Amino acid sequence: MKLILKKAVEKLGDAGDVVQVRDGYGRNYLLPQGLAYLASEANMARVEAERAVALENSRRDFLEARRRASQVEGRSLVFHERAGEDGKLFGSVTRAHVTERLNEGGLDFVLDRKLVMLEEPLKTLGVVNVPVHLHPDVHVEIEVRVEREES
Repeated sequence: MKLILKKAVEKLGDAGDVVQVRDGYGRNYLLPQGLAYLASEANMARVEAERAVALENSRRDFLEARRRASQVEGRSLVFHERAGEDGKLFGSVTRAHVTERLNEGGLDFVLDRKLVMLEEPLKTLGVVNVPVHLHPDVHVEIEVRVEREES
């Protein structure tokens, strides 16, 4: 039996793949579970149309991410925080702080804090390069400088 997979099936294929399976497996498992549909001419044409739309959407998302990256790239943020004599902050600088400062900085889009890859909050004075992942293929870094607050 020839089927087109709607979703990825382990050890069989990914969504959109045309696979040859035994009749019982297709009829009793894949079709009832909604994991596949028959590989007819109409369905094959539909899969090709869906692939073309997905490819165009992917390309558009990539170009939009590159445009946004050009706005974020090369930015440098300075935080003035209270710190002890040993350089440890009394608080911390988190990804939310970084995102908020970037969004206040004149971007024409709202940056989601999940895209700022600050693994742990900054708890010491210094300079750190923080990656921002705008798309699976588009990554930029910003410089975050934490300085002692002058009182």
